[in-house]
Amino acid sequence: MSWKLVSLGSLLAVVALSGCSTQDSVKEPVSDTGHSRCDAKSASFVIGKKASPELLEQARVKAGAQNARLLSPHDVMTLEYRSDRLNLNMDDNAIITRVNCG
Repeated sequence: MSWKLVSLGSLLAVVALSGCSTQDSVKEPVSDTGHSRCDAKSASFVIGKKASPELLEQARVKAGAQNARLLSPHDVMTLEYRSDRLNLNMDDNAIITRVNCG
């Protein structure tokens, strides 16, 4: 008989606690990582111009990137891809030749 009381008590506890959950407490998965994606086409206006910190910042803002960097042909760079980083590649004369994200 005590086994039946324990089972009935457990069942009542589960039923009572299930009423506490609501649909509002269920959250949708968040797909935004807090980083904005870079749009290199928006920053293509810098191609052919002389590199400067001001131009780098203008291009970063236009592209919507979190970070930006100037890369010369002889620079050592990391190879990890970051969708929120703008790269401005320049030649030996500091003229921007290529814009890409990564």
